[in-house]
Amino acid sequence: MEWEIDMYPVRLLFSRSLIAAGLVFCAPMAQAQSVDRPGDVFDIRAQDLPAPFATQSVGNSSDTVARDGRIPEAPDGYTVTLFAADVTGARNLVVDQDGAVIVARSRAGVVTLLRDRNGDGTADQREEIASGLNRPHGLAMQGGYLWIADQDQLYRLKWGQQWGQIEEMSPRGVFGSTGGHWTRNIAFSPDGKTLYASIGSRGNIAEEPSPRATIQRFSVASDGKIDNGETFASGLRNPVGIAIKPGTDQLYTVVNERDGLGDGLVPDYFTQVELGGFYGWPYAYSGQYPQPDYADRRPDLVAQSKLPDVLFQSHSAPIGLTFLADADVPTDWQDDALVALRGSWNAAVPTGYKVVRVELQDGVPTGRYINFLTGFRVDVPNPDVPSSAKVWGRPVGVAVGPDGAIYVSDDTGGTIWRISK
Repeated sequence: MEWEIDMYPVRLLFSRSLIAAGLVFCAPMAQAQSVDRPGDVFDIRAQDLPAPFATQSVGNSSDTVARDGRIPEAPDGYTVTLFAADVTGARNLVVDQDGAVIVARSRAGVVTLLRDRNGDGTADQREEIASGLNRPHGLAMQGGYLWIADQDQLYRLKWGQQWGQIEEMSPRGVFGSTGGHWTRNIAFSPDGKTLYASIGSRGNIAEEPSPRATIQRFSVASDGKIDNGETFASGLRNPVGIAIKPGTDQLYTVVNERDGLGDGLVPDYFTQVELGGFYGWPYAYSGQYPQPDYADRRPDLVAQSKLPDVLFQSHSAPIGLTFLADADVPTDWQDDALVALRGSWNAAVPTGYKVVRVELQDGVPTGRYINFLTGFRVDVPNPDVPSSAKVWGRPVGVAVGPDGAIYVSDDTGGTIWRISK
């Protein structure tokens, strides 16, 4: 297999002091794939993308290795603590107002509560508060309830020291068909009267009926129940993470884009979601780049396709999304977002396996993202000899606690990490 080391231009800035000085380094992919460190900055622009099939599309899944006491690396000034281990299949998570961490363990069909009762930064109480679900993923705290979305429907539990019984809050099948991309994530509007639900496609690239590859909007009745939704935005192949930016009614998402076009395509992304917006899939990508074999079917939608706000390295697999407004971070970070990049399977040179900070200025994404939490990958990449990533964990969920601490879940190593000052 031939492999081009320069097919994916990525501007990678290694030093915050150099950034402040206005110096920008341009690096091809070979240089950009050195060991990830907190503080490394990425700036990927649509005009720099390679042509489809510039490199061969390859299957290259990561290899899981033992953690052997390793911990993730955070920026200087932060302490990383193992909050919980053996949380098998940990995926999405939220933190309640008392600081308990609530984790969706999707493949087990359960939601688990983890509580640190003695305040030492490590969970010492574990309780399954919901079970028998069909791959639960979406979690939200709203109006004194924990809300849960699985593939089939919406549920809630009354929050408290003693959790209430689980209630069904929608008809079965409210999120459409099952199969394919199975995560159903949820976010409430600030007034609690609207629920947004993200629904991925069944496959990699195809024309599929709504609600697949959309974000749906539901009106929440006075009793908390939802029924028929409407399409809020479409062309979103797999919008796994969604969140409302604090202090606004703006909805943001992170999207897993299509595979099969080579290492440099198609960039996954972070973007504000506009009502009625179309984001490309399956006819276009990264704005109005035409998708081979599909663009000529709907040139009208190619022309409408929106360019996302921030492009991630292709195949990075963004899963978790949260904002830092309530986190214990520097003031100039509090407008920013955190995104968990689970990592690639369709890249000769692996990408992802880290948590990144997406930069916003005056409420607007700059297009850049910065490594925040790294170290899940243990091998030293060599772009001249592409190989599988060796990882002990793959980050998937991110949340902020009431004390400002940041929590990150890992669905491969089954760990939950607490990052604090």
